[in-house]
Amino acid sequence: MASTGTRGRRERLRAETTAEIKSVALELMASGGPGAITLRAIAREMGMTPNAIYGYFATRDDLVTTLINDVYTSLADAVDAAWDITPATHPADRVRAWAHAFRGWALVNPEGFRLIYGDPVPGYIAPEGGAAPDAAQRVCTALTGLAAAAWPHAERLYADSDFQWSDFDAGLLDKVRPAFPHLPPAGVALALRIWGHLHGLVSLEIYGHLHHQTASPEKLFHEELTHIVASLGIAPKG
Repeated sequence: MASTGTRGRRERLRAETTAEIKSVALELMASGGPGAITLRAIAREMGMTPNAIYGYFATRDDLVTTLINDVYTSLADAVDAAWDITPATHPADRVRAWAHAFRGWALVNPEGFRLIYGDPVPGYIAPEGGAAPDAAQRVCTALTGLAAAAWPHAERLYADSDFQWSDFDAGLLDKVRPAFPHLPPAGVALALRIWGHLHGLVSLEIYGHLHHQTASPEKLFHEELTHIVASLGIAPKG
């Protein structure tokens, strides 16, 4: 019977190997795209036999699901932390804090950003309910929270909106309506518009499409945030 110390070493070594497998998978994706993630390629990079790596992940899809869950959870933690430390009475500052946390996370984790928001992994079949349902809901809810925080100030600016609940995906509404029961359809549309502005610039930066256009992507992002805040009818404190 294995001693407690032996079991502890085995568990530690297994955790370290699992972490290395995931790290190598993202490195392969960075150099060869999503299709480069294969268990055989990872085993080759790590000097393992294919049979050995199957002891950690039974299939490539199991590995991809784990990666997506890890990456999405990391993003959710980052933006939630920015949200939590910003007072609810400062909606403009909350928008800025969330946006900067999102961009900062993406710049530190470009492969992770590409995995969850970029090109799909060829042939990957996500499990029922999605690869990272809890983390995805956290990000979606926080994003809608930006619109909800600004809505008392912005509502008058969107009085002519003709959005109805039927304009949105039922799964999206299942996530956001219980969290923000007083937010109307126009408020949900506003959340998606904010997301479009922020995600668009970050995607261009991560994929290198701004490289030849500007030496100051951070300044561009900051100015876009300034215009978003102005369009919401709110202003930063201080």
